[in-house]
Amino acid sequence: MATFLDFFNTLGLLHLTVGNVIMIIVGLTLVYLAIRHEMEPLLLLPIGITAVLVNLPLSGIANWPVNVNLPENVSSSIFDTITYMGQHYGEPGLFDLIYYLLVKTEVIPLLIFLGLGAMTDFGPMIADPKTALLGAAAQLGVFVAMLTALALGFNLNQSASIGIIGGADGPTTIYLTTKLAPEILAATAVAAYSYMSLVPLIQPPIIKALTTPEERKIRMEQLRLVSKREKILFPVITMVLIGLLVPSAAPLMGMFMIGNLFRESGVVQRLSKAAQEELMNIVTIFLGLGIGSTMRAESFLTAQTLMILGLGIVAFASATAGGVLFGKLMMKLSGGKINPMIGAAGVSAVPMSARVVQRIASEEDPGNFILMHAMGPNVAGVIGTAVVAGVFLALLG
Repeated sequence: MATFLDFFNTLGLLHLTVGNVIMIIVGLTLVYLAIRHEMEPLLLLPIGITAVLVNLPLSGIANWPVNVNLPENVSSSIFDTITYMGQHYGEPGLFDLIYYLLVKTEVIPLLIFLGLGAMTDFGPMIADPKTALLGAAAQLGVFVAMLTALALGFNLNQSASIGIIGGADGPTTIYLTTKLAPEILAATAVAAYSYMSLVPLIQPPIIKALTTPEERKIRMEQLRLVSKREKILFPVITMVLIGLLVPSAAPLMGMFMIGNLFRESGVVQRLSKAAQEELMNIVTIFLGLGIGSTMRAESFLTAQTLMILGLGIVAFASATAGGVLFGKLMMKLSGGKINPMIGAAGVSAVPMSARVVQRIASEEDPGNFILMHAMGPNVAGVIGTAVVAGVFLALLG
């Protein structure tokens, strides 16, 4: 009889809470959106299905809590942290190891930046450097969301992590949140990647509200050809300058520019291809598993999570508006030679926001091709968001 009761008590169904059920539904919803509507499927699919798995009681695949306040006598080094967790929470599950060794140590976000660098062409921005200002203007969304979060009662570290969602850069959001406010990592990551996939829905109404049909029809001059020497020098010079001016941003920018140098040098095609394909595929899997493992009912189902998801919309909308408004200013100063819509591409959702701008331009004038002009602020937004994250780390880290 006792043996039967012991076995009966091991049934996960008996330990299932309402929170677990809600999170399983949330996870399945993310899976549905990834498959049915192709919303950032490379990340939302593994995040969603992992969220389902970690909310199945007694599975043993995630035994350690995500956020633990270490005692003062325990250093925050990964080795001491893991030793402490093992002593107090038992053997780690697979997802515990992925989160603590790969995500919490920032290994995965940095490797993703290496792959992104290898996939990025800075040619449009080098050809027209002034468009980099639009990437800077779009960072308005970071500060609007940050100040709004502060007004809602989030602390400064949490507000900075929420604000960086406005940069539309998932890896940077994860990198900064892991360092400043790991307790809200799952919410900020899901918000960043979910809204990145919704860029084609979020940006058009804002662009059209802030521009006239005549402004959207403006045609821009063809960009000049950029030499190979310029493309090779750019990542080296940028990495050194940012590393000297904003040292906290050096890890992100360093990995990003190393990957870009692989691409532009022309002598390490195998490394460039591996960074773009094999490496990116592997680290994307681990990132999805690591983020999904933090979506446990006890830590995710809070009022804070709902507010963060709402603030994500504020961040994206204000970033788009900031870029477009600055684009209108540049249009005036240039005598009508700059289409203000390309400012919306200042968010670093590459190349999605640039494609949104091109689609709207084509709707107004089928012969208007401004995609490459929009790519300039688009890639500049990646640099801008990384620099802002570095500043936040220097001030708050």
